Amino acid sequence: MKHLFIALVTTLGIIIVSCGGAKNAVAESNTAAVEVIEEKVTIVPKEEMAEPEVIETPEVPAIPETPETPEKPMIEKEVPATEPTTPEVIEVPEPEVAAIIEDEVNTLIYPNHSTFNQLLATHVSPQGNVNYNGFKSNWSTLRSYIKDLGEKMPADDWTREDKLSYWMNAYNAMTVDLILRNQPVASIKDIKDPWDQRLWKLGDTWYNLNQIEHQILRKMGDARIHFGINCASFSCPPLLNEAFTADKVESQLDALARGFVNDSKRNTITANSIEISKIFTWFAKDFKTDGSLIDFLNKYSETPIASNAKKRYMDYDWTLNK
Repeated sequence: MKHLFIALVTTLGIIIVSCGGAKNAVAESNTAAVEVIEEKVTIVPKEEMAEPEVIETPEVPAIPETPETPEKPMIEKEVPATEPTTPEVIEVPEPEVAAIIEDEVNTLIYPNHSTFNQLLATHVSPQGNVNYNGFKSNWSTLRSYIKDLGEKMPADDWTREDKLSYWMNAYNAMTVDLILRNQPVASIKDIKDPWDQRLWKLGDTWYNLNQIEHQILRKMGDARIHFGINCASFSCPPLLNEAFTADKVESQLDALARGFVNDSKRNTITANSIEISKIFTWFAKDFKTDGSLIDFLNKYSETPIASNAKKRYMDYDWTLNK
C-alpha cells in the first residue's frame, strides 16, 4: 500500500512536472514561433508604422471631349443633297382637250357670235348688200342669237373689245330683225319710230336702237363705231358680212373706217374740197376728240386733205340696203 501511494505521488509529480514542462515548452515554443515569425515579418507597432510609399503614376494626356452632335430632326426619309427629288406631276390636258374646255367655259360666259357670223356670211355680200328674204328663212336662228345676247350680258370684267363686239353685233342683229318684223318696206324710215321701239330684252331691260347707239356705244369714246353699226340704208356704212369679235374688232373697225372714207359712192374727197356723208355732221363731236374733222379723215383718206379744204355734205339715201 505504501509502495502504491509512493508510486501515485511519483506519478502525480511527474504529471505536474510534465504539465509544467509542457507549459514551459509551449511558452518556449510560442516564443520560438514568434521569433521565427519575427525573423520573417517585423511587427511594427501601429503608432510607429511608416506611411506607405507613394508610387507616382505618369500623367496620361487628357482626352479632348468630343463635341456633342446636335440632335437631328425626325424625318421620314433623308434624301441626299445630290439626289434629285421627284417633281409633283401636274396633268396638263392635251392642246385639243384644253381648247375644248376653254370653248365650253366661254360658251357659258359669252354669247355665241359664230351663229350671227354664219348668218352674215350667208346673207350679206362683200359690198354690204343684204338679202332680207334669206335672213327671213333663218329668222328663228337670228332670234335665238338675240336671245343668247340677252342671257349673257356684258360683265364688268369684260374687256373693251368684248363689249364693243357685243353691242355692235346686238345693234346690227336687232336692225335686221326690225326690218323682218315690218316687211315689206322700202326704207327703215317707213317704220314708225324705228329707233325708239323697245322690242328686245337683254337681261332685265328692254332696249331700243337709240339706247344702244347713244347711251352705250358712243360713250365708249370710239368714233369708228359709226362705221360698224348699220341703219339698213344705202348711205350708211355697209353692213360687215362677218360678226365682230374681241380679237378682231380693232382691225375690223379700221378696215371699215378706211373703206367708208374712201368710198366714192358715199364720199367725194380731193385735196382742197370734200363732199362727205352727213354722218360727219350728225356726230361731229365724236370725230373731233383728237383734233379737227379733217385730222380724223386724214387718218384714213388715201388723198391727203388740206386743213382749209372746203366742206359740203351729201344728201342721205335712206333706201333699204338690199
